[in-house]
Amino acid sequence: MKKNTWTFSDSFIHGWAILTAFVTLILIWSGGLVTSKGVGMSVPDWPNTYGYNMFAFPISRWVGGIFYEHGHRLIATGVGVLTTVLAACLWGRETTGKIKAFGISAIIFIVLLLGVREMPVYLTCAVLALPMIAFGIVKFCRNPRQLRWLGVAVFSAVILQGVLGGLRVVWFKDQIGIFHGLLAQAFLLTLAILAVLTSRAFREGRWVAYMPDRTLAYITLATTVLIYFQLGLGATMRHEHIGLSIPDFPLAYGRVIPDTSAEAMAQINAGRVQAGQPQTTAFQVWVQMVHRLTAVCILVGITMVFSRAWRTRQAAPIRRWSAVWLTLVVVQVCLGAWTIWSNKAADIATGHVAVGALILVVGGLLSLRMFCGLRTGNFAWPDAPKHPLMNAA
Repeated sequence: MKKNTWTFSDSFIHGWAILTAFVTLILIWSGGLVTSKGVGMSVPDWPNTYGYNMFAFPISRWVGGIFYEHGHRLIATGVGVLTTVLAACLWGRETTGKIKAFGISAIIFIVLLLGVREMPVYLTCAVLALPMIAFGIVKFCRNPRQLRWLGVAVFSAVILQGVLGGLRVVWFKDQIGIFHGLLAQAFLLTLAILAVLTSRAFREGRWVAYMPDRTLAYITLATTVLIYFQLGLGATMRHEHIGLSIPDFPLAYGRVIPDTSAEAMAQINAGRVQAGQPQTTAFQVWVQMVHRLTAVCILVGITMVFSRAWRTRQAAPIRRWSAVWLTLVVVQVCLGAWTIWSNKAADIATGHVAVGALILVVGGLLSLRMFCGLRTGNFAWPDAPKHPLMNAA
């Protein structure tokens, strides 16, 4: 796209994508707070709230855990509305005629269908959302200029995410909560990518200009993938309630590598029972140990990215964001330690979740920027923008 073809609709879509991503981050923070406080079942029915339509639930009854769970549902609804508008705008901007009418009509029909508020309808929509997410991502990867397919993917994902959240309550399955949390992180990253792809700087080629470094790009991508794995471990620990299977830090039961033999676990559990803590298992201890070891690997990976970015004199944005990435992971390590030392204080544990989401987003966007630069085939010197990656379709 040329500079003089940037329109108000482009600015609106870009701003809307940023807003949707920001509210999604708030939603993840809210969900973390619900889990940290253990109030996920404070509202035992879904999609209603104690028999009321969600939007008609009396404010006077927003007390205790109900406040957090009901508030989480309302924020989730807001994210759903924002995502629906974003998907419709992307489809409407990139299509014309019958294709445009069909796409907009399909979005409206699905929204109205969800308004039926019956479980079979929700389950059907969730099942259909899975192939639509894959279809949208594949179509986008084949032609990155067609952002509408990424819009289809996030619209389908928000439907699936909403149904998973409801099923977590109705079926009372912690395992669903794990997938619910992981999908939320992937959803946030996709929205952040959409916000970048719809920006004026990206579409004019200024966003991808930097001194290319294939090794740096692959280290960044590998670290980002490891971060997502780490978030999965964290979600497992939170929803399986094994966050304090190791109550000390930086050691584990006073040792670098804990003894998880049958005799040692019996002694550990005897001490936990005496201290009023739930018993644990060797598997749960090792899940937390893997979480700690993965954190060390991530810290090393991000430190390598930061060091290489500054040593090879990458463009200023790469250097700045590598510094932000390193700062965030240091904060995250401190929050993880504080979570243990504070006996899983809800506000600290929730901050740990939110910062983890930010670390994933920064890593994902850094990876995108570096690989976009590699794909152009026209390498620019640091801070000298030229050769746009893509023009408007």
